[in-house]
Amino acid sequence: MGATDAIPDGAASVGATPGRPGGLLDVLGVAAVMLDANGRIALWSPQAEQLFGWTAREALGRPAAQLLVAPEHMELVLRLFSQVMAGGESWAGVFPVRHKDGGTRLVEFRNMRLLDEHGESYALGIATDQAVLRRVERDLALSVRLVAQSPIGLAVLDTGLRYVMVNPALERINGLPADRHIGRHVREALSFLDTETIVSRMREVLRTGRPLLDQFTAGGTAADPAADQAWSVSYYRLEDPHGRVLGLATSVVDITEQHRAAADAARARRRLAVIADASATVGTTLDVDQTARELADVIVPELADLATVDVLDSALDGRRTAAPSHGGAVRFHALAASAAHPADALRATGPTGGLVSYGGDRLVTRCVTESRPVLVARVAEEDLAHIAADQDGAACLGRAGVHSYLAVPLIARGEVLGALSLYRARNTVPFDEDDAVLAVELAARAAVCIDNARSYQSERRTALTLQRHLMNHRPPQPTAMEIAYRYQPAQAASEVGGDWFDAIPVAGDKTALVVGDVMGSGINAAATMGQLRTTARALADLDLDPAEVLRHLDHIAAGLDPAFATCLYAVYDPHRSLCRIAVAGHLPPVLVRAGQPPELLDLPTGAPLGVGGVPFEQTTIPLRDGDRLVLYTDGLIETREQAIDARLDTLLTLLAVPGPEHDLEGLCDRLLGELRDAHGHDDVALLIARVRANRVPAKGR
Repeated sequence: MGATDAIPDGAASVGATPGRPGGLLDVLGVAAVMLDANGRIALWSPQAEQLFGWTAREALGRPAAQLLVAPEHMELVLRLFSQVMAGGESWAGVFPVRHKDGGTRLVEFRNMRLLDEHGESYALGIATDQAVLRRVERDLALSVRLVAQSPIGLAVLDTGLRYVMVNPALERINGLPADRHIGRHVREALSFLDTETIVSRMREVLRTGRPLLDQFTAGGTAADPAADQAWSVSYYRLEDPHGRVLGLATSVVDITEQHRAAADAARARRRLAVIADASATVGTTLDVDQTARELADVIVPELADLATVDVLDSALDGRRTAAPSHGGAVRFHALAASAAHPADALRATGPTGGLVSYGGDRLVTRCVTESRPVLVARVAEEDLAHIAADQDGAACLGRAGVHSYLAVPLIARGEVLGALSLYRARNTVPFDEDDAVLAVELAARAAVCIDNARSYQSERRTALTLQRHLMNHRPPQPTAMEIAYRYQPAQAASEVGGDWFDAIPVAGDKTALVVGDVMGSGINAAATMGQLRTTARALADLDLDPAEVLRHLDHIAAGLDPAFATCLYAVYDPHRSLCRIAVAGHLPPVLVRAGQPPELLDLPTGAPLGVGGVPFEQTTIPLRDGDRLVLYTDGLIETREQAIDARLDTLLTLLAVPGPEHDLEGLCDRLLGELRDAHGHDDVALLIARVRANRVPAKGR
């Protein structure tokens, strides 16, 4: 029986044909893995072997977490698995998976719960390599955008010469909307043209596979059949990777005026290149000045000989403002200027970074007050006075030979942020409306990036202010301990706010030491931190065991947003020379004893605060006179370049270096200087406590 004979009755009539290798699913290499309720691998597809390296014989029956998950991700994976199996909710995302060769692959997952006829639960995971998926997504997105924006008419036809796709440009050329093309034969859709010749050419290409390029076609359009139009049409056969003919593609270029058509094509290519360049290079950082410089650099020399970016003074304070009033002077910050040929024109713009005021008669002022482009295709001498900031600037522009000027507003989310000014001097072609459209598009893209950057900078200032307000309490020096501490916020606006520390006097001359890290960032994280820190101080006053304090904090955290935080809570009793410690998912402290190497305390890790219902354990360790306890958050040791174990070893090495025993402040500075990530991707909280037994008052006093 042939391959098509295996198709169920009626399937062939709706196009159900056997698939061939090389399709999109084969490119993605989608793997399927099924786990039983105990997390053991029950099914393992051949694609899973290709993706993860393990054969079905090696994988089946083994716990998936042990086979595929690194130890540091084990807890998260088990929690996600429990959520999928318990509530039936699916989970999708990207996760690092351990390959058989020892490496790690980023894999895109779609996980869901399945039920068999006996009510048994299984977890089905569908996965593909993230890099492959992203490449296909990028290729598809690029293709769609290029087709949609192309000035050339593009169409795809099936083997019966019926339209299946037309782009907007072809709709305009033919004078027919898409719905008058799709599903119709060429003869029906293009009845106003010589369809016999067109059909003959198409059939030839379908039969031979050889493209026909630049075929001349003349006639009218559906909108105006009497019009005298001309096009250059090319035909291409479409095939799958195995040579199966899929249909035909056509491209249509209006060549009614050959020179104009050539210029339009060149302009379209330039526009796509500039837009693509802008998409890749503008907005690479959350820095307003850098974004402005990137915008100016991407425009010169492709679109202008000189470009300047000026942002309204009122827009840089982080608040939304109304557009400047018409007729009045406007204050700008000159953020960036770029010139293809440094000359007087660049000097006419003034130094970047400065504050400049433009009167109501200036064109850039009119641009921002009216929120629309201002185009002076041919600049006359009297126009220079309305373009430059002053008379000297006008003279510089004149000497540079500026002959065409274009200003477009920077508008983001309905707010005018500033203006982009373009000048042509050596480029002899004046600006036109197409240039204005491109400049507006580039300005809009850049304006969003600038708006994001200023918003993040504003959020950073707000988060830092809140963080400083919440952390402005300076912990008192305890009775029987000496402490030193540091807090450094993250450099990025979106990552400020979650770390805290504290040293709290407790009844009986005891001292509670706290360090924590909210799993989040920004203002919300700072607010959550403040609530947890205040709650911890209140609980410390009750002289509870550390595990009990964490239990209460866990309950409180569950109702906050963000809800999760790590925490270490320790209580030192100087009369018994003992320290009780409990940990909620936090990094272990370091104990430094005189004459001994620093020791990373082996404590029960516990679950982070906010998980809920997980008991916390506490450990008691002896502390002698001179012993030091080093508490810290992950921002001190985590980097994107080194493993966490290597960084912890570096911390122990630094603490082993001899130094003045009494200089805890110097030790804080040394640890921050050696360990702090230069990019400051995360907050850092550091607390060092040294036992001072000679300060312990007599018991009962």
